[in-house]
Amino acid sequence: MAEIIQRDGTWAFDGAMVRITPGLHRSVALLRQTYGEIDVPLTAIAGVAYEPERRRGRLRLTLREAADPLLQATGGRLPEPADPYRLAVDADRSGIAEYLAEEIRQALLLEQLPAGPADTYLVPGPAVPVSVRSSDGTVSFDGSRVRIDWSDTSDRVKRSTGPRVIGIGELDGVDWVPNSGYEDGVLRFLVKGAAHGKLPPEKDPYALDLWGNTRKDLLTALVAAAVTARLPHPSAPADTPPARAHADHDVLLRRLRELGELHRQHVLTDEEFAMTKRVVLRDFR
Repeated sequence: MAEIIQRDGTWAFDGAMVRITPGLHRSVALLRQTYGEIDVPLTAIAGVAYEPERRRGRLRLTLREAADPLLQATGGRLPEPADPYRLAVDADRSGIAEYLAEEIRQALLLEQLPAGPADTYLVPGPAVPVSVRSSDGTVSFDGSRVRIDWSDTSDRVKRSTGPRVIGIGELDGVDWVPNSGYEDGVLRFLVKGAAHGKLPPEKDPYALDLWGNTRKDLLTALVAAAVTARLPHPSAPADTPPARAHADHDVLLRRLRELGELHRQHVLTDEEFAMTKRVVLRDFR
């Protein structure tokens, strides 16, 4: 087990999984604290690097394309402090950070895992139900339906239509752009057959206009990720049911977690753990 504990959070690597736990300090982004602990299987990782600086360096995980619904939904637009795959490291802990990064690199080399795009989501994404109160209203997702309840400050057109409920089967995808503080953001649900983008976000009944508190509006990315995780994967055939797409990677992650727990409890030896993990991963490729 390789582990680094910092005010910004904790990363622990057991040979099969990187467990990322956000710190509780007020300097840690609200998005990361709300998302909570993330288990990242080795199969989802494309690389890792430690970037030293004079006072504080950074550990960074690079995930395979289309391996994580949060990164898929946000399209690289997450502000750096809100990125769960970076860890601020104090200068006097740079040696530990380098060691952990090297352990992950060696595991990737030994396992010879594919480095290209994933063909299923390997990180589960935020748990459901998830609900976020934004500047334009409250958006909730229970795993099968999205519900938007407009706020008193929402546009009159939106409020006049009442709460908006969208079934997961009605969606083609999600479009998310953060509120930067200088420009408004948007969380838009791409409904099948609808003409998207023709209405501005403040009048679109399928979109939340993000114009208020930047820190809190970022939490809408969790809803976008949870919905994305339950839609067919980008590499899946067009007729793949959403529930089937999510179930496949749930099974893989559950098996990897069970193996990791048995290994930590010394029920499986290092050799047994490595052999069993290879069999599980082979079956899901």
